[in-house]
Order: sequence, then structure tokens, then C-alpha cells
Amino acid sequence: MGINFPLILVLGTLFTGLVWLLDVLFLRPRRQAAALVLEARNEGEEVVAKLMKEPIIVEYSISFFPVLAIVLVLRSFLFEPFQIPTGSMIPTLQVGDFILVNKYAYGVRLPVIGTKIIDIDAPKNGEVMVFIPPHEDEYFIKRVVGIPGDKVRYENKTLYINDEEQPLEFVSQFPPSKPHYLVYKEELGGIEHLIHRNPFRDSRPLEWEIPKGKYFMMGDNRDQSSDSRYWGLVSEENIVGKAVAVWLHKEPGLKLPGISSNRWIQ
Repeated sequence: MGINFPLILVLGTLFTGLVWLLDVLFLRPRRQAAALVLEARNEGEEVVAKLMKEPIIVEYSISFFPVLAIVLVLRSFLFEPFQIPTGSMIPTLQVGDFILVNKYAYGVRLPVIGTKIIDIDAPKNGEVMVFIPPHEDEYFIKRVVGIPGDKVRYENKTLYINDEEQPLEFVSQFPPSKPHYLVYKEELGGIEHLIHRNPFRDSRPLEWEIPKGKYFMMGDNRDQSSDSRYWGLVSEENIVGKAVAVWLHKEPGLKLPGISSNRWIQ
């Protein structure tokens, strides 16, 4: 498990906010009362100013609280950045892509605990979604290929949803002779996107029925993706948000990030 940044952000915001509130309600009035006594004794402005100076922890809390609060609101309820760590969504998303995740597309949730407080919309087939899988406490990103009530079948590397074959159109193969992978244009829920798959046939068809509150996820790099075919369905409460755009790309190594690959995610 990686660093729980949302929890750290919430705790940091809470701590700095409480310190600021404590200063406003108790510490500052005490300093002001003591300053009035010193002024009555003509102790001098420097002594009074030193007494009125905020403790270092209060000073830092007042400085950091607004920043932390704004970041918390933006990250928890509006948009969150996420970097693509693996090639499971190639060719749609490349390793090193920085994407923007819409946190309110599927409902407003409380940070850390993930409880939905405002229902807005539900994931639809074909959309690219960020979530926490059942087997690992990390962010994953895949494409929705099965929603509650669907029957999903994967046979000969073709998707069937509720016994309806999803349109596929051959695009190309690489390399042209003895290809390592084939490129197809696939349509799910009216969303067209490219997928990669190897040229070999599957050994047997697989089928799943999607219950209420669950979602079936697959990567666009179909034969190089750890997804619902292997670790199961994604629970509704583990949804993070909808991936909407690539805003930056960073190649491995010391290369600088660039914006030439910016695009909307389909």
C-alpha cells in the first residue's frame, strides 16, 4: 500500500484549522489581555509586540490552512490528477500520461471513507474509470465493459454484452509480418476507441453476470491487462471518478514533461 495522501491531506487540514480556531478563541484574547496590562505599565512597544507575536505553530497553521483547505476541496470533490503507471490501457493511455479525474461525475463522496453524499450519475459502458480494485488498495484505471444487470461474455477476444456482439473493426497490425499485436477499433456504449490484442485465439469463452452495485472493468491492452477477468468485479463504493483528459506526458528518465499529447479521453 502506498502513501495515503487523502488521509494526510484531511488530517493536515483538520490540524491546522483547529490550531487556528484555538488561537482565535483562546490564545489571541489572552495575548491581547496581557498586552493591555503591559501597555498600562508603559513596558514599551517592543515588549508588547513580542508578547502579541503568534507562536510558530500558530503562524504556520494560519498560513497553511487556506491552501490545504482549497486543495482538499478541489481534490476530493472536483478534480484529481493521476499518473498512468502501466501499459494496460494502451493505446488509449500511455505509460507516463498524467490524466485528470472528474471526482463528481459519478456522485460526490466524502474524502478518505468514500461515502457518497450526492448522487449525480452512474458509470456507463465504454467510459474510462479510476477505482480501487478488490484485491489491492491502489488506484487502477480501466474501461467499463459491464454495468449492473449486464451479462458480459468474452469469446475469441470479442465482447458480447447481453448477447450482443460489440462492433469491432480491424485497423492494423505490428509489425506487418508476424505481428505481435493487432489494433482494432471497438465501440462500447457509443464510445469508439482503439484496443490492442495479440493474434492468438482464446482457449475458451468466459462469461459473467454483473450484480447490483458492481462493475466489470477491462484494459484496452486486452492481453496485457490485469482486470476484472482475473480479480473480480469493482464495488460501487470503490469508484474514484471518471477519467476525462490527458494534460501532461512524461517519458521515463530525465526528460522533461510535455503537453503535445494533451487530449480528451475516449
